[in-house]
Amino acid sequence: MPPPYATPPGILWAPWRNAYLRRSGPRRCIFCEAVTRGPRADRATQVVYRGREVFAILNRYPYNNGHLMVVPYRHVGTLAQVRASEHAELWQVITRMTEELTGLIRPQGFNIGVNIGRAAGAGILGHLHFHVVPRWLGDTNFMTAAGHTKVISESLDELHRQLTARLRRRPR
Repeated sequence: MPPPYATPPGILWAPWRNAYLRRSGPRRCIFCEAVTRGPRADRATQVVYRGREVFAILNRYPYNNGHLMVVPYRHVGTLAQVRASEHAELWQVITRMTEELTGLIRPQGFNIGVNIGRAAGAGILGHLHFHVVPRWLGDTNFMTAAGHTKVISESLDELHRQLTARLRRRPR
């Protein structure tokens, strides 16, 4: 029997995200800002891939190492607003990111999902984005469950460097 403080398998416990979700004041759309700033700012904005209609960006508040989001360039908030060509490219890029992350950091699985609306946990309202979260057996441990601390073993800058280098070496 697991200790009483253990998080059940499959639960992503991320209390450090509360500060982000409870921010007050006007919020800018980080995705639109990354699009507007363009490819020369990709390192600063943590964009790792730009396609024709969607891009992939590292999550600054990751649940796990390698947590990224795949986002349409257009500021749309619902699945019904996504064009067929965007929908197709979203899934192509999600698939590619899982392949590239598998080759780079060797996760044992992935959570892939979308939160639409505040009630569903969306932190960036109005701009649809899909989360790609690498998972490992036992990646939720006592540090997360009891200490409210998540150990991310690699900096976003280093992951950005490694993933963009890998993507450049493996063009599609």
